[in-house]
Amino acid sequence: MTPAELSEREQRVLEAVIRSYVETAEPAGSRALTRRFRLGVSPATIRNTMADLEEKGFLSHPHTSAGRVPTDKAYRVYVDSLMHVPELAMVDRDRLMGSIVGGGGSAIEAILRRTAQSLGVLTQELGVALGPRLDQIMLQRLELVRVTSEKLLLVLTLQGGTVRTVFIEVRGEMADTVLAEVQLVLNERLAGMSLSDIRYSLGMRLRDVRTSVDGGELLNIFVQEGNALFDLPTTVEESVVLGQASVLAEKPEFASGDAMRKLIALTDKGTQLATLLRQRSSAGGMSITIGAEHDNALLGGLTVVTAEYRAGALSGVIGVIGPTRMPYEKVIAVVRHASQLVADVLA
Repeated sequence: MTPAELSEREQRVLEAVIRSYVETAEPAGSRALTRRFRLGVSPATIRNTMADLEEKGFLSHPHTSAGRVPTDKAYRVYVDSLMHVPELAMVDRDRLMGSIVGGGGSAIEAILRRTAQSLGVLTQELGVALGPRLDQIMLQRLELVRVTSEKLLLVLTLQGGTVRTVFIEVRGEMADTVLAEVQLVLNERLAGMSLSDIRYSLGMRLRDVRTSVDGGELLNIFVQEGNALFDLPTTVEESVVLGQASVLAEKPEFASGDAMRKLIALTDKGTQLATLLRQRSSAGGMSITIGAEHDNALLGGLTVVTAEYRAGALSGVIGVIGPTRMPYEKVIAVVRHASQLVADVLA
């Protein structure tokens, strides 16, 4: 959306109203705007301009106040056309670097958990992160472990430290030398590939292997059951990481029990939130949706700011959720920089 329908004065007054409301959480009045911002016109002129903005749908007028508050339409124009996103302050860059990169633990889950927490602390909104689909993740190595005489455990170590295990049924006990032989072959042929590529090409990659009779029998199990063995679906709830929701509790928008109940419903199970974030991951880049722009009623009154991170075949999103009354410039700068750091760590 562009501010083409707004005069220069209307743009300046609208920006002042938004900045005032974001900072104070109080409806903006003409006299307060005159004192705080150099608009170069009288309170009466500002009052008339605000009335015009209200008529155009950019401001609303709470019945209990003489001031105005921005609408979702106003925030959209502000984000698209009026605001300027500065470079993130060095102190905030250092804090993100220290927590995301130097926070300890290199597993993807740990990195995203630290990222969501850091975003929440720096923005005072709810930090969120969506992990990459397991299909995208590269296999680093696998191990075959005997559980019983007729059951093996396939241990898959994936890029970023993620570990998944799958049971394999076999006919009778196999010698340790056979397990070592097959494990070596599988690592030589499959390590460095994504799970989806492994499923697609497993039979072709193993067809010319020469092994012992028992080793060939075990490899044949992998060829026949490869689609199941290397299909590791992650529930959508598992892939979403949240920061501390308590940072939102102090905001006036959550003073009512209804608003907090909606937030809890959105984050409790995670399915709806994961679906929203996965859609944004598919879209790529930076994404900002405001209030009524969301299809989900639970997101009414909320803004979601996300950025995609991408490292090779891995991709997901990180971001924040908070009231539409949000310091957009800082939030966008923080989220954008954090996404670059996550991509660098995972690369």
